[in-house]
Amino acid sequence: MPATTNSSTSTTKAGRRLIVWRHGETDHNAGGIWQGQLDTALSATGREQAKVAAVALAAYSPVMIVSSDLERAADTARALASLVGLQVRFDERLREIHAGQWQGMTAGDVAEQFPEEQAALMAGEDIQRGIDGESLAQVAERARAAIDEMLPSLAPGECAVIATHGVSGRAIVASLVDLDQHLAWQSIGGLRNCHWAELREYAGGWRIAAWNVGPKPL
Repeated sequence: MPATTNSSTSTTKAGRRLIVWRHGETDHNAGGIWQGQLDTALSATGREQAKVAAVALAAYSPVMIVSSDLERAADTARALASLVGLQVRFDERLREIHAGQWQGMTAGDVAEQFPEEQAALMAGEDIQRGIDGESLAQVAERARAAIDEMLPSLAPGECAVIATHGVSGRAIVASLVDLDQHLAWQSIGGLRNCHWAELREYAGGWRIAAWNVGPKPL
């Protein structure tokens, strides 16, 4: 996909880079179950994905790794941290969207038990997931606050890796490049398990340099 930008200039301002990395596969991912903020573990496949992806991400020479504190993201981050000799910083604001009453349910169960809410979601409305969960706007607000606090400690030319989740990862990327969250939801495919987006900083702001990058299939 073309790089998204909020500036027409190609002159770098600070040359910082961010890698927004989705965690490896879980059994809930494989089973099509809404995880939200359930603290699920990586599957055997997910652990292997994290190891393979970590080798590719080490080539970015990250100086900082910040992760959601949920186990699946934390263990994904640790695979890279152990390879590059860094400590992982954890921030609960990087967690996945809270899916309320849908957490632990399959997509089919949600469609059957919450038909009106499912229809609204499919129509593009930013509802609170699972009645008492979060909206996309709420996720974007909390996750962006975490990134804004982290960025001042990233020096010119340095790279940080953010280990997070599918919905929160896309929300972070959209916010950084000033892309409307609804438009991003409708037009940008989700990050696959253990895939990432690369963002680069230019004089006018951040650009998406690459999307859904990952290691070769296992």
